[in-house]
Amino acid sequence: MPSPQQYPTAPGPRPEAVRFSVLDRSRTREGHDAPEALRDTVRLAQDLEGLGYHRIWVSEHHGVPGVAGSAPTVLAAAVAAATRTIRVGTGGVMLPNHQPLVVAEQFGVLESLFPGRIDMGLGRSVGFTDGVRRALGRDKDAADTDDFAAQLAELLDWFRGTSPTGVHARPSEGLTVPPFLLAMGEGATIAARAGLPMVIGDLRNRDRMRRGIDHYRETFRPSVWAREPYVVISGTVAVAATPAQARRLLLPEAWSMAYSRTHGTFPPLPSAERVEGLAMSGKERDIYESGLTGQIAGTEEQVAHELETVIKETGAQEVLVTTSTYDRDALLDSFRRLARVAGLAAA
Repeated sequence: MPSPQQYPTAPGPRPEAVRFSVLDRSRTREGHDAPEALRDTVRLAQDLEGLGYHRIWVSEHHGVPGVAGSAPTVLAAAVAAATRTIRVGTGGVMLPNHQPLVVAEQFGVLESLFPGRIDMGLGRSVGFTDGVRRALGRDKDAADTDDFAAQLAELLDWFRGTSPTGVHARPSEGLTVPPFLLAMGEGATIAARAGLPMVIGDLRNRDRMRRGIDHYRETFRPSVWAREPYVVISGTVAVAATPAQARRLLLPEAWSMAYSRTHGTFPPLPSAERVEGLAMSGKERDIYESGLTGQIAGTEEQVAHELETVIKETGAQEVLVTTSTYDRDALLDSFRRLARVAGLAAA
């Protein structure tokens, strides 16, 4: 069972009182290939460990040109092997795409190789397109709330040795791999009923985010995995020397999102300079501008104020930063500045 130190439950009024972690999606960049993106994730993990971040997670995407991370447990193993202290996990493994036994076995292997450092972040999304879903042997109904709750219960049973099948998951049974649930929509209800820590990412719609968090806390049922609610808020946080420089960090991701919603495919990240010179359609421009609003971006002082506000509003125990941009040096500088804002010891 996770210890109280592993899941702190007393939210603090200042950013220094919470944990700060990073989700890296292994974004590909124009002019650079997917293998380089994966190696960048491993190098970033080493840098984040040096800065004092609590954990780094990797994601699962299939058939997406702009994302190299398709096998999160494999990438998590590479990250854990290249680091020593930072926690490593997934944000997340999309459970509808997999058999729960296989997921349990994969995390059991990870925990056996890197004891005490592995997190099992889980989500219920399915493939990005019809073609990807067909290739995975899934359809949209695979993310049905009731089906997902049953899959989740089966997965957790493998670790506790309570599966009714008579089969035992090796080497997973008896191991403690902290599970987290990515709580989009009904996810908050599922996380509360299962007694799991919840990750919620909706910084651009804070009223909806607060409603989800309130519902989670009100309906939370203590479990062997967490005695009390644990809330992780996730989203983009960009820090730079000036507000303008911080905003430029957001441009590549905002454009890629606008392109995906108008063309049906998520492209590699372009440079901020190229984005600034693009001629956009009216719809593209609207989506692009929307993607630049509601994010936490600015100088260290500005970001500190914004973080303090959102942490007070949500009572979150942890912030999971999901920032992606083209310029890797500028991104690392942003994480370095955020580490100072957060008061991380290494920073």
